[in-house]
Amino acid sequence: MQHKNQSYKFMKMLAAQKMLLLLCVGVSLAHDLTTSAQLKDIEERLRATEETLKELKRENEALRIFTKASSDTLESIQAENKAKKVAFSAGLLSSGAQKIGPFDIRKPLVYQKIFTNTGNAYDSNTGTFTAPVKGIYFFRFYAHGHPFNQVAVSLHKNNQIQCSVFFLKPETNANGSNAVVLSLEKGDEVNTQLWENSWVYDDESSYTSFSGFLLFPL
Repeated sequence: MQHKNQSYKFMKMLAAQKMLLLLCVGVSLAHDLTTSAQLKDIEERLRATEETLKELKRENEALRIFTKASSDTLESIQAENKAKKVAFSAGLLSSGAQKIGPFDIRKPLVYQKIFTNTGNAYDSNTGTFTAPVKGIYFFRFYAHGHPFNQVAVSLHKNNQIQCSVFFLKPETNANGSNAVVLSLEKGDEVNTQLWENSWVYDDESSYTSFSGFLLFPL
């Protein structure tokens, strides 16, 4: 009887040990499963962070390109607005009263007395206006003559006559003017030219002059 009781106790002890061992294994497995889940969650978060960083880089690059394009557009608009402000007016001589001519050949008139030259498109060294932008321009020129002298002045676009002023040996001082609207490409040149065997005068009461301005760009 005593032997049976000892066997029974031993069996109970073995069963308890087995339960304890199973419990430990279960706890270990649960811990491993928890650790694996945590690692997977960390990996997913890292991947999400990497994607976010990539997206931020793409957005930053797009913003850089947009900023550059905006800056270029602003500079272009500023340049265009500056080019729109084109106007000049000039008298023939810088000071005093004097006649110009006559010459054996047709010669450009160089207007040296600058009243205004917004945009610096008129060159007082050559007497030539050079269109800074494509557009529609208005030009006027004015010729002053003294008695018994022939006056003949033409306005030229790229050395082609567009309009003229003529008067032949008037008995008194004579003045004449003409005007024209021209379509110009960027770089086109406009000037006035004194015809051969002609005179023009400049004095304090009446300037021989040349002027023009941009009506609107094209």
